[in-house]
Amino acid sequence: MRNRLLLAFAGLLAVTPVAAQTAALPTIEEKTAGMRRLDGFLPVYWDERGGRLWLEVPLADEELIFIASRATGMGSNDIGLDRSQVGEGKIVRFDRVGPKLLLVQPNYAYRADSPDSAEQRAVRESFAQSVLWGFTVAAATGGRSLVDATDFVLADLTGVAEVLRASGQGSYAPDASRGAPYLSNTRVFPRNTEIEATLTFTGGPPGAWTRGVTPTPAAITLRQHLSFVALPEPGYRPRANDPGAGYFGVEYADYASPIGEPLAQRLIVRHRLQKKDPAAALSDPVRPIVYYLDRGAPEPVRSALLDGARWWSHAFEALGYRDAFRVELLPEGADPMDVRYNVIQWVHRATRGWSYGGAVVDPRTGEVIKAAVQLGSLRVRQDYLLAEGLLDPYVTGTEDPVAPLGMALARLRQLAAHEVGHSLGLAHNYIASTQGRASVMDYPHPLVRLAPDGGLTLDSAYAVGLGAWDSVAIAYGYMDPPARGPERELLAGVLREARARGLTFLTDGDARPAGSVHPEAHLWDNGVDAAAELTRVMDVRRVALTRFGETAIRAGRPWATLEEVLVPVYLHHRYQLEAAVKLVGGQWYSYAARGDGQVPRRPVPAADQKRALTALLRTLAPAELTLPRSVLAVLPPRPNLWDPHRELFRRTTGLAFDPVAPAMAAADLTVALLFDTERAARLVLQPALEPGAPGLAEVLKAVVSAAFGPTPRDPYEAEVARGVRYVVADRLVRLATEADLPQARAIALAEVEALQRRMEALRARPSASAADRAQALALAGDLRRFLEHPRGPADTAPAPLAPPPGSPIGDE
Repeated sequence: MRNRLLLAFAGLLAVTPVAAQTAALPTIEEKTAGMRRLDGFLPVYWDERGGRLWLEVPLADEELIFIASRATGMGSNDIGLDRSQVGEGKIVRFDRVGPKLLLVQPNYAYRADSPDSAEQRAVRESFAQSVLWGFTVAAATGGRSLVDATDFVLADLTGVAEVLRASGQGSYAPDASRGAPYLSNTRVFPRNTEIEATLTFTGGPPGAWTRGVTPTPAAITLRQHLSFVALPEPGYRPRANDPGAGYFGVEYADYASPIGEPLAQRLIVRHRLQKKDPAAALSDPVRPIVYYLDRGAPEPVRSALLDGARWWSHAFEALGYRDAFRVELLPEGADPMDVRYNVIQWVHRATRGWSYGGAVVDPRTGEVIKAAVQLGSLRVRQDYLLAEGLLDPYVTGTEDPVAPLGMALARLRQLAAHEVGHSLGLAHNYIASTQGRASVMDYPHPLVRLAPDGGLTLDSAYAVGLGAWDSVAIAYGYMDPPARGPERELLAGVLREARARGLTFLTDGDARPAGSVHPEAHLWDNGVDAAAELTRVMDVRRVALTRFGETAIRAGRPWATLEEVLVPVYLHHRYQLEAAVKLVGGQWYSYAARGDGQVPRRPVPAADQKRALTALLRTLAPAELTLPRSVLAVLPPRPNLWDPHRELFRRTTGLAFDPVAPAMAAADLTVALLFDTERAARLVLQPALEPGAPGLAEVLKAVVSAAFGPTPRDPYEAEVARGVRYVVADRLVRLATEADLPQARAIALAEVEALQRRMEALRARPSASAADRAQALALAGDLRRFLEHPRGPADTAPAPLAPPPGSPIGDE
């Protein structure tokens, strides 16, 4: 009897699953009577009376792409919630289980690229999936289900609350009573459904950044945009990535790969592009790649952005595509969050910050679904400020100079090309500046040159057009697959030919860490030889400072605003010294593979390291760090309503400008890089492997000698010199405390002891000035106490005053 009941129950489930689920439910047509219907991919219904948004899911168990994005921003670079921040594309499906409809994200990070369904199932069931939401089915017609999506749409699906918490801005959560669907940007099309909503986050206590950009910090109102998109149509061919190709990628583990072959599979990120006539040398594309520029960008910015973004068309033409890449203005009334548009957005913030080039990508294949570029509007103003400080263009104070605007717009063209390049799939190439400005995917520092009349010129501050590497990268990613022969060999040949022309690729991991080692992979640098370029940049900086004065600001501006213009001039060398320091303890290397003919690694020659050290020590010279007396004479405290801000030098002098703090900040930039703990470890080890190469003790002694040796020319230089000495002593103690390699700590400790003895001798020297003896007394005592407790905290002078923000020649 029991078996018969079980069999009958099983038969009922097997025969009538849909009927059992839908028998008690109204039809969709009955439930939505009187509602406004938006028909298309996933139909949407708006219940005006109830204030609810309903979603119709035509087919369960079919995969699609889901994207949760931020339509509007807070306007703070520090917080990082920007306008038009497009989220990650996730493969999802709707699973119907009784009265529930589950939004499920399968795990595409682990797969079996195999036709064997059992093999695929073994992998699928070995790793977790994610159920992103659970809906209750309110109506059904056939295989279609209707769910109330209001709570889903008003949920914090982009993690705004977590961003606020992590950035120290308080504890916030969405307040449902202050949220609602945003119907103006809720639209449905044949292959995508776009839903937008207003969310209000309440809570606190608000942080300073939140208070600075919100009208009422206890209530932060933003808009969230959700996209449901049909999977791309068949026909796209994924392309294997290569470490030297310069592409972002998607990576997954293929558990069907043969034993002995790697699990990891890496594909490049790129748009779909195909020739209409693959046999033609020049062919129209089946579908062009079209980007749309935000109409909110004003002239002359708009024209500059269009010009720069369109540079990429030349690389596609070189591949044999006619009119394959276009940039146009966003159509009137179009929503930039609509997944059908590749967009270049003009984004405003209260503080300077980064621009971004990104894309929504099919995680299965790497195909770009939607490109999304965000360009920070304050960047152009920062470049204009740089040019004002370098050129001092206001002789009468009423001029409208051409050169600053020309440089700023030239940088905007390059910036547009750079960020569009990211959205095409390209990563940073930070070695390109040493290969003749070979890529817009590098970070370029303005090239300022000494003019024949003794002044400065910006006539070639930024390059125009794509570089040679950019065409190589586009060829690797977008050339048509060969009619005959393996694609992998064709692509390897592209990179092999590029290397033969001296074009290579190194990216963020090779350039950004303070202790990075490659002497040619840098941000914001110029020239082939980093040390020689640092010397040249220091010459430019000295000319700029000598000429600097009231002609750097317009008539009518408060005298105190000279400091805003002074800061980037005074720190003009900061990025080139970051480049030069990599020669010290540096190593040349490449992304070499066995059999490709590349040299995997070689040390920087000892002579080049010592030459770089000499150039770096120049940046610590008091004569280089003093400011012109004419500038000091006219820098008053800030006037009413011109409050101090982070773009200025910090000071120890209250309202008055501090003439020594800039020198200490600049010196600390150099010493912190030279005394980096990873660099210190390499310097300990390299003499054992490379006879004649400088060791850590040699470098430390050179820095201490440079700081404590020269005789200043006047009392101001003497005070600056004392500031530099505090910086060196502080960083030396930090190294002796923080270095991971024990021998690096030991060598630094020995140098601390030698400096302590030197200070003891100086304090007893009758010929020394009273100020020098006072400093010697303070340092000798600090260092002695540290030596007595070397494992304790650094007990020297307070840490040097930090410099104003730098990258992106703005704030990071």
